[in-house]
Amino acid sequence: MATYPSAKFMECLQYAALKHRQQRRMDPQETPYVNHVINVSTILSVEACITDEGVLMAALLHDVVEDTDASFEDVEKLFGPDVCGLVREVTDDKSLEKQERKRLQIENAAKSSCRAKLIKLADKLDNLRDLQVNTPTGWTQERREQYFIWAKKVVDNLRGTNANLELKLDEIFRQRGLL
Repeated sequence: MATYPSAKFMECLQYAALKHRQQRRMDPQETPYVNHVINVSTILSVEACITDEGVLMAALLHDVVEDTDASFEDVEKLFGPDVCGLVREVTDDKSLEKQERKRLQIENAAKSSCRAKLIKLADKLDNLRDLQVNTPTGWTQERREQYFIWAKKVVDNLRGTNANLELKLDEIFRQRGLL
């Protein structure tokens, strides 16, 4: 029997598209940013076999507070406290310096809920897949390689969450000589 996305999921997808509509990825093609959040949710659904709609919706919204004018209050009002709590868990504090945010991602990864860890794994997998084929505009090769090293440290603190995603990430790390 086929299953279909709920109306709430589709509203969430539309909200993410609206909020990220002006943003572009830093790849040479300047891919619409919304593709990334759709990829993260799709990775969870298709590759990790996640059916938890709250997780799939939070994946669509994982960057909306961090990178747009949306607030946690907006997310909670529109999509409820469960989705908002997950978004809050995976959102970096942009008031902190970039290196501190990166350090905290490594440190806090192990303390995250299992549901938030799933989103973080899928986010890293999508970002690393993109980095395998594209060097972001303005990045040096060294910065690109440092991202792989940093991402592995984050992923190492997310282990034991989803074998499928971890195997796919490990293949990328193996190709980069990090395993």
